Amino acid sequence: MKKILSACLILLNLAFNAYAADEKEAPPATQSEYAYYGFEPEIVTNYISNRKKLGFMKISVELMVKDPEDLIIIERHDPLLRAAIIEVLGNQSEEKIKSLTGREEIRRECFDMVNNLITAEAGKPLIVNLLFTSYLYD
Repeated sequence: MKKILSACLILLNLAFNAYAADEKEAPPATQSEYAYYGFEPEIVTNYISNRKKLGFMKISVELMVKDPEDLIIIERHDPLLRAAIIEVLGNQSEEKIKSLTGREEIRRECFDMVNNLITAEAGKPLIVNLLFTSYLYD
């Protein structure tokens, strides 16, 4: 009985050591660290209105990037990116601004424009997503 118990303990010890060796050799799981860049102050612009007065909107925009170090490049190009977003917003109709599907189309259009600009400036696409964190219109 003692021999069987000793043999089991030896086998268990060998199995545990083999498992521990595999764990040490396995590369650590890499996690992407996303970072966000928010435009300050919020973007305020006019849009094409069907009424006799101008329509305006105020939005907060956050850019999601893959690497926190990319925030330096995004910050350097803040005026260019802000101007592009204002241009896209200013060319929208009132119906599009006020509808949920229109808002998503505008967000996608802003994302495409900003991503194309930063790719041209930095040489690679840095922006993963563009989010409207606040979206007000009148």
